[in-house]
Amino acid sequence: MQNRILKLFPLIILLTALAGAQDLASFEKHITVKKLANGLTVVICERPEAPVFSFVTHVDAGSVQDPMGKTGLAHMFEHMAFKGTDKIGTTDYAAEKVALAKVEQSYAAYIAERDKSAGRDEAKLKQLEKTWQDDIAAAQKYVEPNAFSQILESNGVEGLNAFTNLDETAYHYSLPANRLELWAYLESERFIHPVMREFYKERNVVIEERRLRTDSNPVGRLLEQFVTAAYQAHPYHRPTIGWMSDLNSFSASDAQRFFDQYYIPSNMVVAVVGDVKASSAMPIIERYFGRIPSHEKPDERTTLEPPQNSERRVVLREAAQPLYLEGYHRPDYRSKDDAVYDAIADLMSDGRTSRLYRALVRDKKIASDSAGFTGLPGNKYPHLFAFYAFPMPGHKPEEMEAAIHAEIERLKKEDISDEELKMINSRAKANLLRGLSNNEGLAQQLALYQARYDDWRELFHQVENLDKVSKADIRRVANQTFVSTNRTIGIIETVAPANQKGGAQ
Repeated sequence: MQNRILKLFPLIILLTALAGAQDLASFEKHITVKKLANGLTVVICERPEAPVFSFVTHVDAGSVQDPMGKTGLAHMFEHMAFKGTDKIGTTDYAAEKVALAKVEQSYAAYIAERDKSAGRDEAKLKQLEKTWQDDIAAAQKYVEPNAFSQILESNGVEGLNAFTNLDETAYHYSLPANRLELWAYLESERFIHPVMREFYKERNVVIEERRLRTDSNPVGRLLEQFVTAAYQAHPYHRPTIGWMSDLNSFSASDAQRFFDQYYIPSNMVVAVVGDVKASSAMPIIERYFGRIPSHEKPDERTTLEPPQNSERRVVLREAAQPLYLEGYHRPDYRSKDDAVYDAIADLMSDGRTSRLYRALVRDKKIASDSAGFTGLPGNKYPHLFAFYAFPMPGHKPEEMEAAIHAEIERLKKEDISDEELKMINSRAKANLLRGLSNNEGLAQQLALYQARYDDWRELFHQVENLDKVSKADIRRVANQTFVSTNRTIGIIETVAPANQKGGAQ
């Protein structure tokens, strides 16, 4: 017990120290929000504890926005955003621009011949492919590789990265406070003058990424097939990495069109957190980011997923660790019951005191890990509440299914305890404080909530909403959501490798 108290002591001290400083009222004193004339929103949080700042550029476009037949474009442009501009990464942009145009012309000719449904001329196809590859080599002569990243690295960058998911794309890194204007120039330039440089080389990197993370990974394959089974109409059935046939087909011109449509100021939020003064930083940010051309925001409507009216099941038989996964459709993040789903996720899954861990891992000892979570595969649109379990050796996915369903039925029929309800609220506050404890985490949260709700304050209201969740709410939502006709199941069944099967015979 003493060791446990000693381990918790730093956290207690941290939460006590932060509780007074990290509430909404104190943040409001340090945060400035401005929508620029071109529609881009800037959020600045002054936090002068160290002479550094972090930022996040949040673009409200993810793989849901990928055009049909061109899945993976949102993720592909994320890669392109690090390739430089018309001034960075080239020895002669005027000549490179001409060379890149030739690449697109020869690629279009190659694809037109390759994708003929009948009458393809193999000799002509081979020559067209050679011409395309020769044009790529000619354009490569003007490239200064990694120039964009090298400038940042020489100026003390930390955490240079980006991510794309189904809902959004975000770019982030940290720099010394005296590099704010350099950052504003570089970050705005790559969205004003992007160049589809080394596009097909980078496309090959993405293809290998898909092979590694999905095609050669049993869990990756299960997740992909599970989601496509759960979503038959809504674009959530598209993998962020893209389908292989699309990766082998879309062009740099397609990526440019995607950028032109979605990378517009009204679709972007820039959050800056650290040793900056809004009074001096905002004019710098406005001077550079205000240059990004604006046009009408794209139509955000998507195909609605119809109600599921029967259980769906995906079973993979693999020479791999077994896995049980199930998901239930739920409303999007704006639902009045969003906080209720968060409360259920916490109750079932947060730590070693959670119901699933205690039941399947600690007590029955049939699983090495088990949890439930919301937000699969995204959360901007109606999504899934999912449960999973990894069976221990000698136990099967069917046992996980029965044990998880027993915990779900308990949730539907019995009120949770007062202690459990109190712990949900306490952990929510602690998680919020931890998420705000570093500049990068705070910048990501501010950018996301400003983009989703048009008000960063909603970040703090999430805890208030959890405080309002009642025992009756949890039972009501569990009974509405966790029903068999709303369920999709994914299973990995372990089988012996093919060569072992052959030897046994």
